[in-house]
Amino acid sequence: MPEAVIVAALRTPIGTAFKGTLRDTTAHELAERVVGAVAEGLDPDRVDDVVLAESHYGGGVVARHAALTAGLPNVPGLALNRHCAGGLAAVQTAAASIRAGMDRLVLAGGVQSLSTAPRLTFRGADGWVPPSHPDRPDAPHLDMSVTVGWNTAVRAGIGRAELDEWALRSHRNAVRALDEGRFKDETVPLDTPHGVFTADEHPRRDTSAGKLARLKPLHPEIAGFSITAGNASGANDAAALLAVADDRSGLPVLATVRAWASVAADPAETGLTPVQAIPKALGRAGMSVADVALFEINEAFASVPVAAIHRLGLDADTVNVNGSGCSLGHPVAASGARMLVTLVHELRRRGGGVGVASMCAGGGMGSAVVVEVPAP
Repeated sequence: MPEAVIVAALRTPIGTAFKGTLRDTTAHELAERVVGAVAEGLDPDRVDDVVLAESHYGGGVVARHAALTAGLPNVPGLALNRHCAGGLAAVQTAAASIRAGMDRLVLAGGVQSLSTAPRLTFRGADGWVPPSHPDRPDAPHLDMSVTVGWNTAVRAGIGRAELDEWALRSHRNAVRALDEGRFKDETVPLDTPHGVFTADEHPRRDTSAGKLARLKPLHPEIAGFSITAGNASGANDAAALLAVADDRSGLPVLATVRAWASVAADPAETGLTPVQAIPKALGRAGMSVADVALFEINEAFASVPVAAIHRLGLDADTVNVNGSGCSLGHPVAASGARMLVTLVHELRRRGGGVGVASMCAGGGMGSAVVVEVPAP
């Protein structure tokens, strides 16, 4: 059985949806740029497929559109939707096809433009988003601050102060990574109607413990509600892509995809699914958390990585070292691929090792991918 290896990993800068630099850049344009950038170093005749996660759209296949506009007319496309974990699912799908011997080189990732996504309506409700689970009082399908953020904090015993502390850490890590140029090798610039976009714009340099503490809870009517705009992820736009190949392809290897796993739980426990997915994926790789150098656990809400740290006994200093959803932002369908892109580049910067990217996803889903970066 061939190994599935990552031979390229790039992403766009992350924009703040609706008011940021990418507000007038469509998902198709984001996808075209990142697919084109990854394909530049590859023989187009060797690319078997383009697999892109997308969310909140409702028609078409962005992956095929991107293949055509990026100069890959003979490459088909596949659209995937596992909501927040879609970008991970795309890489899992590519790796599975390669390990099965069906494909040799697949471009896989995700794209999200919340700014330009169609505004769906349903029974007169503007801005309706197709839900991932049936509506319930304890897990409302259109209010993730309750379903994911609050429920996770309550179940894991995490208070407001710890959530705000993690969010502040996230912003500081992201700003430091930007200032040190850690994202330089993984980011491709974008030409937009508002100028050339080169760096993530969502992290806040002026965030402080005091400012976070002064933010009002999103549901003040719920006693003790601890979720605020400050310890939740942003609404964002971006695309991210990895080239996944057969290890016998002869292409330079950035990382090997060792294993992956997806899990499900009651929707009210969505934010705890990384606690299940991480050990399941590591077990399939014959590893444990002790073997992992770095974790990327998406900050859909700060409570998600903090709960995983508590439940799995992780060293917090190995988690989201360059920021995550609270700071960099959460471009839904692209986030999983963005996490893998950043994880691979950061492990390479540190001289190699094992990394895990994990996240929860709407409707009680969760996923994790284990990669290993060789020493130089």
